Amino acid sequence: MEAGGLADSLLSGACVLFTLGMFSTGLSDLKHMRMTRSVDSVQFLPFLTTDVNNLSWLSYGALKGNWTLIVVNAVGAVLQTLYILVYLHYCHRKRAVLLQTTTLLGVLVLGFAYFWLLVPDPEMRLQHLGLFCSVFTISMYLSPLADLAKVIRTKSTQRLSFSLTIATLLTSASWTLYGFRLKDPYIVVPNLPGILTSFIRFWLFWKYSPGETRARLLQLRPSPAQ
Repeated sequence: MEAGGLADSLLSGACVLFTLGMFSTGLSDLKHMRMTRSVDSVQFLPFLTTDVNNLSWLSYGALKGNWTLIVVNAVGAVLQTLYILVYLHYCHRKRAVLLQTTTLLGVLVLGFAYFWLLVPDPEMRLQHLGLFCSVFTISMYLSPLADLAKVIRTKSTQRLSFSLTIATLLTSASWTLYGFRLKDPYIVVPNLPGILTSFIRFWLFWKYSPGETRARLLQLRPSPAQ
């Protein structure tokens, strides 16, 4: 295998591995809901927005013929849909949750109707869909900034997940490099905020977390040369 083909395969594998690892962090919420038979302390909107994001990128991958995008987002959509169904099962305020779900899915359907019915040119459709996916992904990565502001105000990182921060950094970095290899700005640009917000979270863990988390951060730093 040529060096370029090997690099592409490694990057593709890293994207699949790290992204599915990031999606699987929701399994802890799934376990919590089943054990407590409630949705206390579990946020619904991240499940819904991630599901819509997966379905959007799945369409982009299918239109582009990219199996890395197809596999990752197909599995991600299945996982997020599972989380949503379990949340609906244990949620007592189903009306509000169903309203959010219907509204966002309605926007998704209208978007797909526009792309597939009103944009007949495949290349132009790919560009429009890529732009839509990029904007939606950027908004997802930037949405936790409100929580980061609360962390600074309260000087507590209890709201943040250390493992999810690592998973987000690895996922964003691998997709950014993969997008550079494909020369696809719609993949590169939306993942840059993921890298940025991950480093912001690491800084918050360093500044406001107890000694245990700070020790884990020290372990991530490379050792000085002997």
